[in-house]
Amino acid sequence: MSGRRPRDGRAGFLALCAVLFVTVLLAAPFFGREPIGLDDLFGDKGTTRFFIFWTLRVPRLLLGLLAGASLSLAGLSFQALFRNPLATPFTLGVSSGAAFGASVAVLLGVEGVLFGLDGTALFALAFALLVVALLYGLARRGAGLSTLHLLLAGVALSYFFAALLLTAQYFADFTETYRVVRWMMGRLDTIGYAPALTVFPAFLVGTATLFYLRRDLDLLVSGEEIARSRGVRVDRVRLHVYLAASFLTAATVATCGPIGFVGLIVPHALRYLLGLSHGYLIAGSVLIGGPFLVVCDVVARNVLAETELPVGILTALLGGPFFLWLVIRRRR
Repeated sequence: MSGRRPRDGRAGFLALCAVLFVTVLLAAPFFGREPIGLDDLFGDKGTTRFFIFWTLRVPRLLLGLLAGASLSLAGLSFQALFRNPLATPFTLGVSSGAAFGASVAVLLGVEGVLFGLDGTALFALAFALLVVALLYGLARRGAGLSTLHLLLAGVALSYFFAALLLTAQYFADFTETYRVVRWMMGRLDTIGYAPALTVFPAFLVGTATLFYLRRDLDLLVSGEEIARSRGVRVDRVRLHVYLAASFLTAATVATCGPIGFVGLIVPHALRYLLGLSHGYLIAGSVLIGGPFLVVCDVVARNVLAETELPVGILTALLGGPFFLWLVIRRRR
């Protein structure tokens, strides 16, 4: 995998990222069509502005920070696992499986809420985890956890579940198809803190796992033989990285829908600025990935006068040209 030499001053850069993180954390809830002042935050709890700020905007901010950081970490992990900067959290078909699960929930009319997730999100999470289990089972057949077999199996499952999704939409009526399509656009709109609390455990465990394996990831990027010669248990590290990244992706996609390209843009930009040390890259993914998605969401819900643009559309508009630039740059 390509990357520039680590630069001096990386700790200073991360300190600036932390300042940016805090700035977005404090400022983002105040952006919106309904102007909200500091006096509205601690005044009468029965006012509309109090409700908008504490029940809509702050939960949306927290969900955006967690989702952006999780997708960035998952992208960073898959790029290290496959030693390819073009790998994304959706390379292995987890997104396609989740989208099919959401469509099944819509077609069956599943209602109710469990652990803060509605029926659509629960089915999306279940099928995302099913893809993770299938991939792991397929990749384990034979000798070791082969990244090539993992990638090929992921591509095959992605096409398979995409075909199932099209089949489900063919038999759905207009309203059901509309609900599935809107879900696939990705969104952060939420009422209350339950969705953010649902993503948080996966984020916490995934981040801790990746940070614990940061030095093994550094060696794994250098090559499997080098990693083995330095005492890295390659298959075990691959398995743990794969599971951590998959659960980060599954929890986020089930809650927010598939929000593409965050896991491509942020890790690659950080690798360019910070080098290949995964200790710095993991910290940077948390400090930049979350604010990046929150800023995209603020722009998406304010750019049009009459409606909100799903954040997944805006990230795709940004990520498409970035991906083309990345491909062209790699060919030079």
